[in-house]
Amino acid sequence: MQPDGRVPGWFMNGEILGMCNCDWGCPCNFDAPPTYGHCDGVYTLVVHEGRFGDVDLAGAVFIMGGHSPGPIHEGGGTDILVLDERLSREQRDAIHRLWLGGGVGSPFDEFASVNETRFDPIVAPVEVRLDGIRSKVRVSDGAVLEADLSPVRNPVTGEEEEMFLDKPTGFTSKRTELGMTEVARFASTHLSFDVSGMYAEHGDFSYEGP
Repeated sequence: MQPDGRVPGWFMNGEILGMCNCDWGCPCNFDAPPTYGHCDGVYTLVVHEGRFGDVDLAGAVFIMGGHSPGPIHEGGGTDILVLDERLSREQRDAIHRLWLGGGVGSPFDEFASVNETRFDPIVAPVEVRLDGIRSKVRVSDGAVLEADLSPVRNPVTGEEEEMFLDKPTGFTSKRTELGMTEVARFASTHLSFDVSGMYAEHGDFSYEGP
């Protein structure tokens, strides 16, 4: 933070993994209501390069889990942040400030604007194995996340399908590989759900401050 409270210049590039309780493709990608009326989901972000003022964010890993009682854009959501325990105090503070939104830039402002309940961040060991739509994530202390992504399998032939969503107006990713989860379970003191066998996605992201 700047001495006057302003957010310093920042940017981050990397890979984002998403999973939720919707059917393949996730209607939210198309500005439609969630498949089952509500949304339970998790984003895992792995920063390859980035800075928040003087703080180097390269290698940072963090998770945003949430619940929305209806269409996400209608608000009323619950949000929680999990920070990898290997982050420095300065890195944790930087990511936490971005997560709070309030004029920091996309996509954090969008998420902050639709969440009315936010819990204190959890610091825990986060293990990620990046492999596109076959990536895996594990958290086992402070919160629990077990997530294995995979391509969607054709229900008739059993063969894996290759699917992508190109959306220039997307604010989490402009191009997303669509898939499913073999397993996807999240549990913390305040928020828990199991969305195994449902929607998953992988994409590259590039964010920066306004």
